[in-house]
This record gives sequence, structure tokens and C-alpha cells, in this order.
Amino acid sequence: MSRTHGKILGAVAVTAAAFAFPALGQSVETGHEPYPPFKIGEGLYYVGASDYASFLIVTKAGLIVIDGGDALVGRQVVQNIRALGFDPGQVKILLNTHEHFDHAGGLAEIRRAAAPDVKFYASAADGAIVAAGGRGDPFLKADRFYYEPVKPDAILKDGQKVSLGGWTLTAHITPGHTPGCTTWTFPVTVAGKARQALDNCSSSVLPGYRLGKVETYPGQTADYEKSFATWKSLPCEVFLGSHGQFFAMKAKKAALDAGKADAFVDPEGCRSFVERSDAHFREELKKQNP
Repeated sequence: MSRTHGKILGAVAVTAAAFAFPALGQSVETGHEPYPPFKIGEGLYYVGASDYASFLIVTKAGLIVIDGGDALVGRQVVQNIRALGFDPGQVKILLNTHEHFDHAGGLAEIRRAAAPDVKFYASAADGAIVAAGGRGDPFLKADRFYYEPVKPDAILKDGQKVSLGGWTLTAHITPGHTPGCTTWTFPVTVAGKARQALDNCSSSVLPGYRLGKVETYPGQTADYEKSFATWKSLPCEVFLGSHGQFFAMKAKKAALDAGKADAFVDPEGCRSFVERSDAHFREELKKQNP
């Protein structure tokens, strides 16, 4: 299994680039370089950076944003929404996949630009950490991983639906990577056909995580086990994720530019990603518990 990126020598050596899954065999930039926004499907747009992903959903009643990257990317997300011709002031719902700085650090920037009545939804476990600006994370315990706090307006339960203007997204609490990691699923029309999209919060095991007899947080191993079962059971036609590398964003964007309207329809890639993530988790678990 390739480990050409994502190498972390423990929490004190974690860098922004290291948050990508270490089995994809792709090179990594820092993850927050500007990237032009683009359309994935009807009403669904990519508004994130070169790797830290963020998605915009345009509804009849306002805008939904999933993830904010770090603080720098949060500002880029606002700019990207404007570049697409939409008003960030119409963002009515703000969602998060997980509480790490490279996904939650920019939420405050987006919230400031959003509608006065914007509502931020988060899981109970991760929402508490976002509300504390990253403090309380069981692994990342250094100032450089902390960010401007954002208090959730609503706490999500597993299977809860969030709706706005004809769109309905379902929250799947899939912990392991973080205690409240949240995968989002929703229907979207791509190339004239209704598809099921899945935004994987993260199924990666960061170098330095402890599994088995000694865990980074209590119950983490069982959380991963349950989450992999969930990911394998969920329909996934339009494969998305909290990092562009997870779903080969740049390669698919190139295919989209070349005329492949359904470039992001990739059920096999979604299955393969989960299988490889699961295999990596089990290898790590076995290595730590001989």
C-alpha cells in the first residue's frame, strides 16, 4: 500500500497535508491552495480548495454549504460562491463533516458572510469540539490545530434529515476518524439522471492513532467497525468526500472539462475507497495488537 503522503510522526508533527488518506498514492500540496469552483450536478457545486473540500447546494429557499476548510479556505469558499454568481448572504444552512481544523476552521468565515438566520448543524460529539475551536480533540492538542469557535445551532442525531428549498440531506454519524464524524447523503441530478450522492466525512486512520487495547479515545475501534459497515451499506453513486483526494477530484474535474458530464458518478470508486480504507484500518489494528 502506497504511503507517499499523509505521513505523520505523531500529533506534534501533524501538518495540514497529512489529513488525506495515506493509501491513495497521490502527491499532496498543503491542501488549501485556491481552486476554481465548478458545477458537479444540478444545484451542486464544488467551492473548496485544492484538497480541503467544500460543497455548495443551491435551493429554492437559499444556499447550503458543507464544510469550510481551514480559515484561509473559509474565505476562499465565500469568494467561490460569489464567483459562481451566488450571494453568500443567502447561505441558510451550514453543515460539517468533522471537527478537524482543515474542515471546521473556516466555518466562522462563512457564517459571518451568511444570512443572519443561518443555522449550523453538527453532531453532538464533534459539535462540542467545534464550539471550543478545536479544543477537546482527542488527538490534535496543539495551538496550530485550534481555530475560531462556532457554536452549533442544532445537534444532529444519526439518520436525521436536514431540508431546505426542496433538498433533503441525511446525516449518518460515522465516528472513528473523529468521535462525531458525519457522512452526508442526498439525491442530486447529474447528466439528466437522479443519483444518490455520498460525502464521506473521513474513513482514514491518522498515523499516531491508537486502536484496540489502547485507544485514542474510548470506543474508537468499535466506532470504526460500525462506520465501515454503514459506509458499505449506503448507496453511493456520486462519490464526494471531505478531501478532494478521497474522490479523485482533480482527475474527475479534468474529465468534466473534457465533456464527460457524469464524471463524478463513480459507484465503483466509492466502494473501492471504503474497501481500501477498511483494509488499512485492519492492518493498523493488527499491527498494534499482535
